[in-house]
Amino acid sequence: MLEFKHKPVLLDECIEGLNIKPDGIYVDGTLGGAGHSKVIASKLSENGLLIGIDRDEDALNAAKNNLKQYQNVKYVHGNHDNIKNILNELGIDKVDGILLDLGVSSFQLDEKSRGFSYIGDNELDMRMDKTQDLTAKKVINSYSEDELANIIFEYGEERFSRNIAKNICKYREEKEIETTNELVKIIENSIPKSKQKDGHPAKRTFQAIRIEVNDELKPLYNTVKDSIDCLKKGGRLCIITFHSLEDRAVKQAYTDSVR
Repeated sequence: MLEFKHKPVLLDECIEGLNIKPDGIYVDGTLGGAGHSKVIASKLSENGLLIGIDRDEDALNAAKNNLKQYQNVKYVHGNHDNIKNILNELGIDKVDGILLDLGVSSFQLDEKSRGFSYIGDNELDMRMDKTQDLTAKKVINSYSEDELANIIFEYGEERFSRNIAKNICKYREEKEIETTNELVKIIENSIPKSKQKDGHPAKRTFQAIRIEVNDELKPLYNTVKDSIDCLKKGGRLCIITFHSLEDRAVKQAYTDSVR
C-alpha cells in the first residue's frame, strides 16, 4: 500500500474560515490523511475536541498515525451524510465548526488498485468505503444502457454519454468488463478523436461512475443542511467543492438555510 499523503487544498482559507476557538468542538467530515485536521488539532487546547469522520478505513488509519501526538481526537468510520446521528452517538448536540473537503482524495487516485484512476490497468472498484457492496464493476456490468447513459451525462456532464453507454453494453455481451483499462478503451472508441483534446477522454465517465458508486451527490444537499443545523450560534461551516455539481448542491442548501 502507498503511504497516505494528503496535500490539503485551501488550507489557510479553511483555517481562517473556521475561526478556531482553543476549547471548541470541530468536525472534519472528510478526514483523509488529516492534512487539514493536523492544523485544526494544533490550535485546540486540551479542552477542545476534534472529531474526524471518514468512510475509508485506510484513511482513518493514516490519520490516526498523523495525529498520534494529539489526545483530544475522536475517530469515526462513517459518512458525513450521517453527521447528525454520529454526533448524537457521541453525546454531542452542537459544534463550533465543520469542514467538508468533497470528492476523491489524492491517495485514492494514487492507489491504483482502488480503481479510481483511468491510468493503468486495475480492477474496477471505486469504493471509498471498501465494506460496501456496490462497486464500479457492478455498475458497469449490471446497469441498463439508459441508466448508464443518464449517469454518465448527469454526473460526468459527458455529451457522448449515449454512445459510451451503448458501447459498454455491446462489449459486455461478449464478456464482463473487469478492468479500468477495458473501460478506458471503450470510452476512447466512443468519442470522436477530434473531440478528445480536452483532457483525458475517460475523465468525465470515471467521475460519473465514482459518484454513482459512492452516492456522492444525492445526499449532499441534506448533508449541508444537517451540518448547518449541527452548528452552535456563530459556528462556521467550510466546504471545498471540485466540480459544478457539488457546487450547485452546496449553494442551494446554503441559500435555503438562510431564507
